[in-house]
Amino acid sequence: MKRLIALDMLRGYALVCIMLDHMPASALREYTLANFAIFDAAELFVLLSGFLVGLVWQGVERNEGRRAAQWRFARRAFEVWRALVVGGLIMALLSAALLHAGLKHTAIWNQYAHWVVENPWGYLGVLATMWLQPNLLDVLAVYVVLIASAPLLVPLMLRFPFSFAAASVAMWWFAPVLNRLVPNHSDGGLLFNPFGWQMLFFSGVAMGLFRQRLMPVLLPHARLITIVAWAMFLFGSTIIIAAQIGEPALPLRNALKLVYGSIDKWRLDGTRYLAILAASWLVAVPLAGIMERLAATRIGVGLQQIGRGGLWSFIACVLLSVLGDAFQVNPPDQHVLRKLLVDLWAMLTLWWLAAIWLQWGAPWQKGRKARK
Repeated sequence: MKRLIALDMLRGYALVCIMLDHMPASALREYTLANFAIFDAAELFVLLSGFLVGLVWQGVERNEGRRAAQWRFARRAFEVWRALVVGGLIMALLSAALLHAGLKHTAIWNQYAHWVVENPWGYLGVLATMWLQPNLLDVLAVYVVLIASAPLLVPLMLRFPFSFAAASVAMWWFAPVLNRLVPNHSDGGLLFNPFGWQMLFFSGVAMGLFRQRLMPVLLPHARLITIVAWAMFLFGSTIIIAAQIGEPALPLRNALKLVYGSIDKWRLDGTRYLAILAASWLVAVPLAGIMERLAATRIGVGLQQIGRGGLWSFIACVLLSVLGDAFQVNPPDQHVLRKLLVDLWAMLTLWWLAAIWLQWGAPWQKGRKARK
């Protein structure tokens, strides 16, 4: 399978945005994706992950059979769960170490640090059962659920695509009710509602699985679809920009609200869903050449490496968020240039860690799987 360098670049960009978005004092936080689009890096990460699942599933099933594809993603679900548990433990220990050193931080709830010290086995237990999903890692909890469901649901999608789509929309519609049934430390279920976010994830899976059949049907209508996609994307951007303007844009905000109703990231509202789908068309069709050229630049190659780092890069970006936050708020009232230097340090360190993983970790992991 030919590697899509623009896909890797966008995954890396999503991880950088996730890292900066969770550093409250960041100088670059005001320039991430969430500041000019109705969706943010979480939607981008989940959609791209679903697309990658579709691509990989198709290749594995074609070459090795369906059972091999199902087993591949069952193992992947375990790997994501393991990353959630290990990452949550390391993040809590890092927080405890920072607090012990007198470095306050607000990127994560400091109670994790107290729990991991006072009751390490209990904290490990609530992580392992996903009874608790620490902030910054909470998107991994829904990712575990979605990946674990893939071995069962992807074959159904392949056999009954339209029925699957209808069932997915129905589940999304009743997502708030269904999520409250999930045993959890919160009465509302998982923070990232899996019954809502499954629609975005499996939309990405469908793009990966059916793109060769869909594109010949869609491309003859590319101009119309592009106009609609730009309109949807700009509509979402207008909502965000109007909210940033504040009181002067209140009449516009009220008028827009009559159209979209409400925005709810955690259950994945329809406006955010349609906006990310519109953006995916724009990136894949009218802006495809630009994306390829950007991916070939030095910065693009660095983002590609971050994106290819996978779970390693995700855990690294979370830990760097905590460290970067601590460096930017201690001492308080820092000059913006010092905060900017921390941002640059965090991004370069994330790239460096991803490059190390690709050089040493990924080949070792692939070699181990080949021996099995």
